[in-house]
Amino acid sequence: MTRQPEREFFITTAIDYLTGPPHVGHVYEKVLADALARYHRLAGYDVTFLTGTDEHGERIVKLAAKAGVTPQAFADDLSDNAFRSLWDRLEISYDDFIRTTEGRHKRYVQEVLQRVYDAGDIYFAEYEGLYSVGAERYVTEKELVEGGDGVRRYPGDKDPPEPRREANYFFRMEKYQAWLLGHIQKHPEFIQPAGYRNEVLEMLKEPIGDLSISRPKSRVPWGIELPWDPDHVTYVWFDALLNYVSGPVSRGMGEDTIGIAWHVIGKDILKPHAVFWPTMLRAAGLPLYRKLVVHSHILAEDGRKMGKSLGNAIDPEQLVADYPVDAIRYTLLREASLSADSPYGEGILVSRLNSDLANDLGNLLSRTISMIQRYRGGVIPQAHDLTEREHEIEAAALALPGEVMRLVRDLKVNMAIETAMNFVRDLNRYIAESAPWNLAKSEETARRLDTVLYTAAEGLRVASVALEAVIPGKARELRGQLGLGGQSYALTGAWGLTPAGTRVVGGPILFPKPEPREKDEAAPPAPAPKKGKKPVTQTNEKPQPATPSPTPAAPEPVISIEDFARVDLRIAEVINAEAVEKADKLLKLTVRLGEETRTVVSGIRKWFAPEDLVGRRVILVANLKPAKLRGIESQGMILAAEDEHGNLDLVGTRLDLPTGTKVR
Repeated sequence: MTRQPEREFFITTAIDYLTGPPHVGHVYEKVLADALARYHRLAGYDVTFLTGTDEHGERIVKLAAKAGVTPQAFADDLSDNAFRSLWDRLEISYDDFIRTTEGRHKRYVQEVLQRVYDAGDIYFAEYEGLYSVGAERYVTEKELVEGGDGVRRYPGDKDPPEPRREANYFFRMEKYQAWLLGHIQKHPEFIQPAGYRNEVLEMLKEPIGDLSISRPKSRVPWGIELPWDPDHVTYVWFDALLNYVSGPVSRGMGEDTIGIAWHVIGKDILKPHAVFWPTMLRAAGLPLYRKLVVHSHILAEDGRKMGKSLGNAIDPEQLVADYPVDAIRYTLLREASLSADSPYGEGILVSRLNSDLANDLGNLLSRTISMIQRYRGGVIPQAHDLTEREHEIEAAALALPGEVMRLVRDLKVNMAIETAMNFVRDLNRYIAESAPWNLAKSEETARRLDTVLYTAAEGLRVASVALEAVIPGKARELRGQLGLGGQSYALTGAWGLTPAGTRVVGGPILFPKPEPREKDEAAPPAPAPKKGKKPVTQTNEKPQPATPSPTPAAPEPVISIEDFARVDLRIAEVINAEAVEKADKLLKLTVRLGEETRTVVSGIRKWFAPEDLVGRRVILVANLKPAKLRGIESQGMILAAEDEHGNLDLVGTRLDLPTGTKVR
């Protein structure tokens, strides 16, 4: 069979260095690479996805000794029980998991070392300099940053670099500096986003020196021996980077596979991947990788750096235990940015889970299945007599895969997700406009009802394929509830693939809203009747309850007009909003009432991001007795309405009335 390199896709992540369990940055990188791999598989590419663990080096020796085990036992435990097991639970669809302690990798590293040595690009010399134990390499004064204690360290290290003098083997890296500079200048797509490309270009304006690629075995016994000098072991970076070739070679794919590789890495290991690795490939006579995809860091929800010492680190194991895997995948990919550090936490996760996944997608599925069951005996009907609106939805469905893949290839995964979700939101609008519950009242509109129900079901199928790379488990579950079983679909423009006559299966709520962790100190927003204001994606159509309510709800107590007159309701404008520290549900709002400003603490963080509220007009209970919540005096209460699904929205006005206007 003839190879088609243009339809091959080889993607890798950085292999994780086994100095501790995975953190949320590891999770983001694996989920990002997995989504890219899945998108390309769905689009018909021949995909190979490689990940793994980096297991040699001085730090592993020290950590294993501290744990009282051998380096191999230490690596086995972390690789299998911490990293690989977590990736499996997150449905990371790797094709190969490589460990640098495997024989297939060791053999290839020694082969390449010998090749570069025979070519004259490795020499023996004594070197004196500053050595970063954390980064496991020599660093320059220019790379150090001053901490709050006035001590200069390499970024990320706990300790300052230590002076070292030892004889090692060196790779003639500087020999290839001019070539690498020219290549990056001629190929702007080589390193993305552009900000990191510019960072590498700045590095290459200064001498880069040669690279120490060995350590004396007497000092670092844990590593791959140099084939020509067994008294030295390979420097961990020269060892680890070669996994990107040893993996495919061991699978019979050939060394030239590296020429189509997309490497997904974090910004903290930019220099080894953008400078060490290309020059190593050049010296070994191997093609360059196609693209270096660099992502930024995940911050705590409040925008601060995340870390155990700060008490704000996210434990991925706990996250997976508490929330659906697909919700974690979706929210990370939707919220995080490649080019800038991105805040993330349970508040952000829950907000996206409730709004996008539960309200927009899950509720659309629930209502569609409920209506098919109620009005058509559970069988998806045939569409008839399409109107302009159905043709519009079909055209959007046909265009959606191409739009999604264009954004994915441009590394705009968050925008690809939003494009698919906009299609879902349009389906919600379509149902609201079409009002199937009204069409069901007359035989004269039966054919029209058939068309609406089919369009909703087929639209959900299309959406499930466009989102499958991000929420693979729930995408399959969605199609299963539609009666499409284990059927898989390519990410190509298609409409009408849901056969009329398919019996829907139904099932549990696709994305249940998480239960509150603890009772908040804040009083809830002032309630409104259940049949009050609803989000625009909702309709009067309600899924049939499994069992009727045993007793009718007790009527609300009546009040006199005098009682009502005592409540001072005013129009207010939110001019600032921020999360309350250490309170998952609270937002601190600054509102304007005419010439007056007030602080209001409200338990609505579950439903609203602070930035979504600024500029919004709300109704404020202005004469409520002030109360202290988390040490903040709250001077009023904003009104809200809740529907039967627990969706909440704020009560406001569309009229351009001055703030402070009395509501009566």
